Amino acid sequence: MPDDLYQRYQAAHRAFQAHATSCASCTRSGPDCPAGQRLFEAFARLQDAYLTRLNQRRKR
Repeated sequence: MPDDLYQRYQAAHRAFQAHATSCASCTRSGPDCPAGQRLFEAFARLQDAYLTRLNQRRKR
């Protein structure tokens, strides 16, 4: 069964990518609009949580 946190992290990445491709304010160097910043922050937070959990599992 797929990992729920991984699925949410990937969905957040896809949402940010979709926004960034259609938003003139968002660039490769980062989001420059409120919606892009919100989407990127959600992606980054979920990615950090997922990677933290992976590291904790490896240390066991």
